Amino acid sequence: MNCKAIKYGVLALLLLLALPVRAQKLIEYEAGMGTRDKDNAEVWILYQRVNAVHEGMFLYADSAKLNTKQNDFTAFRNIKIVLTDTTVIYGDRLYYDGQRRIVNIWADTVVFVDGATVLKTPQLTYDRNTNIATYTTWGHTTNKDRRLDSRAGQYNSATKVFFIHDNVELQDPDSRLVTDTLYYNMNTDVATFISPTHIYSDSSVLYSENGFYNTDTRYAVSYKASQVVNKEKLLMADTLYYYETSEFGKAYGHVMIEDTLNQITCTGRYGESCPQQHYSYVTDSALVIFVDKGDSLFLHADTVWVANDSARQMENVRAHYHVKVFRADAQAMCDSIFYSAPDSSATLFGKPVLWYDHYQCASDTLWVYHDSTGMKKARLEGSCFTIEQVDDLRFNQVKGKRGEVYFTAGEPDYADVIGNAQMSYYITDEDSTRSLIGANAGVGSRMRIYFQDRKPHRMVTFGNPDMKTYPPNQLPEEWRRLTDFQWLDARRPKNRHEVFEW
Repeated sequence: MNCKAIKYGVLALLLLLALPVRAQKLIEYEAGMGTRDKDNAEVWILYQRVNAVHEGMFLYADSAKLNTKQNDFTAFRNIKIVLTDTTVIYGDRLYYDGQRRIVNIWADTVVFVDGATVLKTPQLTYDRNTNIATYTTWGHTTNKDRRLDSRAGQYNSATKVFFIHDNVELQDPDSRLVTDTLYYNMNTDVATFISPTHIYSDSSVLYSENGFYNTDTRYAVSYKASQVVNKEKLLMADTLYYYETSEFGKAYGHVMIEDTLNQITCTGRYGESCPQQHYSYVTDSALVIFVDKGDSLFLHADTVWVANDSARQMENVRAHYHVKVFRADAQAMCDSIFYSAPDSSATLFGKPVLWYDHYQCASDTLWVYHDSTGMKKARLEGSCFTIEQVDDLRFNQVKGKRGEVYFTAGEPDYADVIGNAQMSYYITDEDSTRSLIGANAGVGSRMRIYFQDRKPHRMVTFGNPDMKTYPPNQLPEEWRRLTDFQWLDARRPKNRHEVFEW
């Protein structure tokens, strides 16, 4: 044999022998009566006021069996185990393995007391080496006004942390948490969940699949499949921070705020909702969807605010920067918009453009009013300019300082152009060919245009009108494109998805 191998083998053995070995202490006992087991002289049968102690743990019972060789202890009836000054276990039948320092105890109701924490279960295993109590057949724990229930679990009396699973329920006077797997820290009152979880309170229901909830402060954080329902309002996101007492929620990533009472939905990448303060807002790819008689309106902006009154009815919507709107019958874009729900009016600021059917309307500021039948009135203030495309080269144009369009049953009835009114309009044949037969152009202090089937039917000019009619191909150059002409059809959203394209 290799001498070097023998040398290293002996050295390893010496090192092992030099390691400290934990001395095994025997269980010490006292009893009113005792006798040796006739079948095993190493077993003592003890009666009447049985007391035992092992490495700082005290055991009390009516009767017991002590195996001095195996250093284990079996006890019966009125069992009490004192682990520390504040940690006690009660039961009816016990087996204690002194070599492994593990307690197994049974009863109709085993009671484990650790300070203010009281755990009840039919069977309990307590490992003195790790300070962990384990149950597998339902455990019911109380601590002050909190109750914790589960089919199975563990409790670490050193860290005061529960790890429980299978039909978990945590409740107190103000909330109820239901899940499958839960960590609960009795010191911090923080419940950490890693499975589908519902948290119920008087004002809300929170759902999450990964997060934590502080039962003292009512603060919850969800990292997966996050959502909270507060009466008629639903808040969903990838990550959610929710303050239950104030009903305030902050949401990140794939945010959606749905208000079923007002039939409005907001989406974005970041959002906040605070029903008590009567507001919600979303930003970063923000989109608001209004549902009106089955025809939805889609509004996009950098940031969108929605305000409600004390009855949670919508009061107004504010959208800021890069606003675009799409609805089947009208589209718009502007810098910002304010919508007032009580009077169904929208105010567009910052070079607003409104597309209605085949018309493009622009001004410095634009007001739009609705009623139950649809569009009621549109008012264009400052640099009013309306354009209609005739063909690739020709456009009908009406321009003035101010414009007002009136609707009947949602259809345009007539429009007034007020202040330095200018018009360049191509006349078409009324037959099916709609061929061009002339062009009217001129100015007046005021014009009124009457519509029929959404097309100008009759025009009247007031205040020293200067109007001329030209052959369609002989319209003077200055009338083909009025000053500040801009045809912006390329920026018109053709569907709900194009509101994001600026």
